[in-house]
Amino acid sequence: MDKPVASEAPRTLERIGISVVARNQPGTLHELTGAIAAHLGNILSVESLETVNSSESRLYFEIEVPGADALLADLNRLACVHSATAEKSLQKIYGKRIIIMGGGAQVGQVALGAISEADRHNIRGEHISIDTIPLVGEQTLADAVRAVARLPRARALVLAGSLMGGDIETAVREVRAQGLLVVSLNMAGSVPDAADLVVTDPVQAGVMAVMAIANTAKFTVERLKRRVF
Repeated sequence: MDKPVASEAPRTLERIGISVVARNQPGTLHELTGAIAAHLGNILSVESLETVNSSESRLYFEIEVPGADALLADLNRLACVHSATAEKSLQKIYGKRIIIMGGGAQVGQVALGAISEADRHNIRGEHISIDTIPLVGEQTLADAVRAVARLPRARALVLAGSLMGGDIETAVREVRAQGLLVVSLNMAGSVPDAADLVVTDPVQAGVMAVMAIANTAKFTVERLKRRVF
């Protein structure tokens, strides 16, 4: 009878960032991702960074990989690579992101609540960052809402304004379907009907958005008996 073969213990994955300076030419990204795949690396995000030298590309990867040292050595051996260095991941440094957009005055008040609440949780080990952008106009806001779903680490969107509807409502429903939490101020228009949570006070809206995504908070939107406050 054959002896049972012991199952191999699962390898621990390390989440790291890798900054690569490489030749700006066709096939470079293919070579880089091929090397990462050869080391069983799982690419979580990739970003092309600005460079002043048109012959170079600067790329930033966030990956999970069993062994970072061996991967870095192989990347640096590629002919197209000038340098490849390990970095602390942006997830570890900046953590989850909350995006606040809308009218400038309302955005500022939501940010006041969000930043104050994020500070309370970050002291206890969280990593939550707050991004703001004052915007006006239906199409401008609708485009910005859809773009949030493409932003790395974005977990919640707060819409701060006095009147939003039309294509903005459609965009809100689209990003919610992709898993983004959407908080709206209690405003005129159809956007409050499409949001996960509607809050009248802008400072409280910022606070509740942070509480909804913080691991150190016991607040969850799904457990609320009502969604308008």
